[in-house]
Amino acid sequence: MFEHSIFSLPFIFIAMIVAADGWFGIWLLVMGVGAALSARNFAMGVNRYADRDIDSKNPRTSGRPNVDGRLDSSSVLIFILVNALVFVIITYMINPLALKLSVPILLVLGSYSYFKRFSSLAHVVLGVSLGLAPIAGVVAVQASVTPWSVLLSLGVIFWVAGFDLLYSLQDIAFDKENKLHSIPAEFGAEATLFISALFHALSVVFWIMFVWVAGLGLFAFVAAFGSAFVLYYEQKLVRRDFSKIDRAFFTVNGYLGVAFLALIILDKMV
Repeated sequence: MFEHSIFSLPFIFIAMIVAADGWFGIWLLVMGVGAALSARNFAMGVNRYADRDIDSKNPRTSGRPNVDGRLDSSSVLIFILVNALVFVIITYMINPLALKLSVPILLVLGSYSYFKRFSSLAHVVLGVSLGLAPIAGVVAVQASVTPWSVLLSLGVIFWVAGFDLLYSLQDIAFDKENKLHSIPAEFGAEATLFISALFHALSVVFWIMFVWVAGLGLFAFVAAFGSAFVLYYEQKLVRRDFSKIDRAFFTVNGYLGVAFLALIILDKMV
């Protein structure tokens, strides 16, 4: 599902632009896209493989290729291994620090699918998985981890965890019935909406701190403060109608990442 990379790619490139103080070159652009897509493919593959027993019982996911017979388990495993290998090779081609971090990053990405079986912190683990993107971006350019990149990553972590909470509202009944751990199943819809809103408020705070610590300009502050309005709209959209969850998850969050990146580029241009 290549379109899911829209959540991580903008923040990888934001980190790379800030780390390079502008354009970071065609080579790192190609490497960044390749690393993001292979990492995303690996994570999605592990998720589909690990959850095939769960997905077969859930009406929302029972039509997935790994469940309905279009893909067998061995094909999914090959897909996982190939993408893991591609990711490691790409990090080797970037720099030694990227290579050292490649396997730990893959372990984090693969762990999300198993957390829901014993902990409702799975939403945060998903946030950490995508929150590694800005760290990866600055490592690619500078071969180091900077304070501002950590703040940018924290913003992504709470942003992703917040919208995953909204997305998981669709499966409250199923999670309860199958004893799966999620915040909606354990605390209910109202508590989930509150925690999601809190997480999104924290993401805005961390993004504002990122802009400040990185020494960026007006357009970057517009991006950080503007994200608050986008996330408020997302929260309002879901509260009004749970059937709009898909729209909030894919469309609104996709626009947020792309707009944030565009404003950072504009900030560097002027």
